[in-house]
Amino acid sequence: MVPVSPELISPRSPRVAAARRLGKRNFRGKERLFLAEGPQAVREAAGHGDTLVELFATVEAAERYADIVGAARDAGARIHLASEDVIADISTTVTPQGLVGVCRFLDTPFQEILAARPRLVAVLAHVRDPGNAGTVLRCADAAGADAVVLTDASVDLYNPKAVRASVGSLFHLPVAVGVPVEQAVAGLRDAGVRLLAADGAGDRDLDDELDKGTMGGPTAWVFGNEAWGLPEETRALTDAVVRVPIHGKAESLNLATAAAVCLYASARAQRAAGGCRSVTGS
Repeated sequence: MVPVSPELISPRSPRVAAARRLGKRNFRGKERLFLAEGPQAVREAAGHGDTLVELFATVEAAERYADIVGAARDAGARIHLASEDVIADISTTVTPQGLVGVCRFLDTPFQEILAARPRLVAVLAHVRDPGNAGTVLRCADAAGADAVVLTDASVDLYNPKAVRASVGSLFHLPVAVGVPVEQAVAGLRDAGVRLLAADGAGDRDLDDELDKGTMGGPTAWVFGNEAWGLPEETRALTDAVVRVPIHGKAESLNLATAAAVCLYASARAQRAAGGCRSVTGS
């Protein structure tokens, strides 16, 4: 049994101060630790090996989520019962849910992802908004993707907003970070993966590609910046630039919605007869 510390009343406690600093990127990078807030994220962290290091919980939250606290204890995490003021001091949300975990970094080396011969990958190139990054990661997880790659020009994976937006998916699939876009494209291509750039101005239509049966093989979708999309030099590195068709009057789709459409299109094609997952399964 892992001991439960006395209630931490003062936000000036050294443990609280150390956790609070993880809201800043430079401290996260130095300590290789990040915050996971709320019951869903903490539950997933507790089930991910030795990822969860510490858990801060109010008395009320510890009682309400006793199963999560028990799982955290079983995973070897140190449990701190804390006042609501302490949780509010650590948390980066407006309305904390009473649970904040301190977790070890869990990104995967890019070469390990390539060695696993991925069949569906989301590449985030120049994505700067943490909420969008986390939501795309969640979409990739839901679509059954094998990995996500964040290029060196993209947002910090461990930004609290990105962690929250992933709703636990951060703990479900391999994610490589800080990979130069040229290296990401070259490595995936060498691994037998077709590179598709998602861009509203693409010269190929997603529906047409599905109708032609070109989507069943291993595929990596490259998604660009929320405001200006993918630079021309990045689009030129890929095998095709594909647009999601707009059948109504909407001007465009936001990044996360377009990513969900593209990833699910590939997932369906790969699971159809002749697709790369039709024999081995998902």
